[in-house]
Amino acid sequence: MTADSLAEFGGDLLEADHTSDHSTPATALAPTTVADGLAASLRSMGVSHALGVCGGAQALLWAAFSKHLDVLHFRHECGAAFAATEAHFVSGRPVVVFTTTGPGITNVLTGTLAARSEGAKLVLVTAYQSAPFRGRGGIQETSSYTMPTSAMFEAGAWFDDAVVLETPDQLPQVLRRIAAGLQRAGGYVAHISIPNAVQGAPLTKPLPTLTVQHANSASGVSSRPGVNRAAVARCVEMLTAEPFAIWAGFGARGAAPALLKLAERAGAPVMCSPRAKGVFPEDHPLFIGVTGMGGHTASAVAYMQEHAPHRVLVLGTRLGEPTSFWNPALVPDGGFIHVDIDSTVPGVAYPHAETYAVQADVGDFLAELLDAWPAAAVETLAPALPRPHPSHPVPGGSGRVRPHALMSAIQRNIVDGTDAVVLAESGNSFTWATHYLRFAQPQRYRVSTNLGSMGHAATGVLGAALGRGGKAVAIVGDGAMLMNMEVNTAAKQGLPVVWIVLNDGRYNMCYQGMAALDMAGFADATFPPTDFAMLARAMGADGARVESENGLEAGLAQALAASGPFVLDVLIDADQVAPTNGRNEGLRVARPVQRHEGFSFPVIAAN
Repeated sequence: MTADSLAEFGGDLLEADHTSDHSTPATALAPTTVADGLAASLRSMGVSHALGVCGGAQALLWAAFSKHLDVLHFRHECGAAFAATEAHFVSGRPVVVFTTTGPGITNVLTGTLAARSEGAKLVLVTAYQSAPFRGRGGIQETSSYTMPTSAMFEAGAWFDDAVVLETPDQLPQVLRRIAAGLQRAGGYVAHISIPNAVQGAPLTKPLPTLTVQHANSASGVSSRPGVNRAAVARCVEMLTAEPFAIWAGFGARGAAPALLKLAERAGAPVMCSPRAKGVFPEDHPLFIGVTGMGGHTASAVAYMQEHAPHRVLVLGTRLGEPTSFWNPALVPDGGFIHVDIDSTVPGVAYPHAETYAVQADVGDFLAELLDAWPAAAVETLAPALPRPHPSHPVPGGSGRVRPHALMSAIQRNIVDGTDAVVLAESGNSFTWATHYLRFAQPQRYRVSTNLGSMGHAATGVLGAALGRGGKAVAIVGDGAMLMNMEVNTAAKQGLPVVWIVLNDGRYNMCYQGMAALDMAGFADATFPPTDFAMLARAMGADGARVESENGLEAGLAQALAASGPFVLDVLIDADQVAPTNGRNEGLRVARPVQRHEGFSFPVIAAN
């Protein structure tokens, strides 16, 4: 991956119809086969990169993508999908993921499901067994004889759209469906599976000329529903009548300036979901904290109890378990005004709370709301609002690194000292980072709270670096790093990626969670120690190990100075309890009632 191609992917986004390193005379680019036509059409829709793992069954697709797109070859299909998801969120562009038949498809499913639950725009292209050979025991056969085709090759729970392309005649209609999906509001994950024989078949019909407008915003499309002005007027009436607060989510990430303007104009305190860190400046006096997993729920609850706002304006969040833990203390007396692009979201998390639902893009809604907002002066809130963030410890000492001291060093050196995108892995890494790091800008912090798969950040960080054309940092646990990481891929591409590994030899969220549930010692969550700096060097990257807090500054400086991938292996104090904030309490829907010799886990009975 060259610096030019990084800049191309991470630069300003224009309507598709651009040139690249693949540009050749039009006569040479004229597609003649299905594979070539698909790749060229995806390029015209704004796709510039394809991420995946090769295989014989999709050799023609692989070659076509290599002709028209920048191809990054990964070591595992799931990692490619995680990286594609993060590349989309940083760049605003759709990304192609490609796999071969059989295990190539099943391996990628966790990653594409994460993409769909996060709201990314991905096109998965896979191979399929050619018709004459189905049911005959082919190598890595993909067909109705070997897989549940109604789940993976039709629109439904896995994909927004899916099809097996059985003839070249289908390609024009499939391309139009993809273009419409990429243009629509919110996320879109499509799956096109093409039999081997069809990939190389000649095109029988002219392909439509399709372009898709993209923008790096919350919805990024022109087809989103308009704002009902009567609903806006009703919202103004309700919000100006009595004090209110704002609860911002990931869906508000493209509307940060308008959110700030509304909060300051109305004197409305703001809390946010973990995925929305930075959408509202965390150093602002109106900010009362991140709610949910790893957040500052205590300060948010304190505000609700001490100031008792009549309503809460919810902007672009499902208010699901990772964001709210369904805490009734966060429900105001007057209920919610809930704005979301998805009409099925409002009222689901808190079904018994009064909810006034508005289907709209958050940015469009806020623009209309601000236009209709009265110009009357605003009373400032008093007394001072609860402050959400704990104090940062000063790193120092020769013992194992305290995780919150590591976060303090990351804050100074990375969050405040660079413009790098920061990703936090599922597990304790997520809770330490969400609780202690502070962001003043949107879209600099990424976590996956919906599917929450381990390895998402460890591999997704490659996509973040690719998408922005610059440094990206992943804060990961050693368990996730061992499960799914792409250090060797980053070394191959020369991507400016930094992994900061919280190395404690445990699945520590599980370890500490078992202790919190009074089940310590009944399940082994430890594993042999790993030297990740040595592992990085063995994979073609660079690395260093930090064994005490005295070495944090030098280690981070070395990592940030590296032009290519770098793994910073930090030996942390495993006994420091992570700020999970309600997760373990939420698991107490079951309790141990008896213990038996020979069982590694207690028998469970419902309360």
